[in-house]
Amino acid sequence: MENKIKHLEFLQLVITRMNVNSFLLKGWSVTLVAALFAFAAKDTNIEYVLITYISTPLFWFLDGYYLSQERQYRGLFNHIRTLSEDAIDFDMNTKDYNKNENRWFPSVFSLTLLMFYGALMGITLIVMFVIN
Repeated sequence: MENKIKHLEFLQLVITRMNVNSFLLKGWSVTLVAALFAFAAKDTNIEYVLITYISTPLFWFLDGYYLSQERQYRGLFNHIRTLSEDAIDFDMNTKDYNKNENRWFPSVFSLTLLMFYGALMGITLIVMFVIN
């Protein structure tokens, strides 16, 4: 049982790292958008707001990548927890779990990312019309 627990701990650390990366990306995207809004308001220059239409999708796609990786490792975690102690080989390969909703593109358009980054893009659109 010790090998199984250790393998699950390794997987949990990877899942946690992906989750932390996703959280940090969201924080950086909000910080960057807020800073660009402040520059745009100070100089009454719409070009600063337009930069958010480049940075926000980049953060969005990268966040989708981390979400897809997290989902794949969760699939591996669920598989490992059902194995017997003799079958534990400490394999960290997730290629068998890169299917359907765990792929990168469907992860980009998951409900949580759509709501977060969609709201950010919507706010940017509103601010763009207020400044103009």
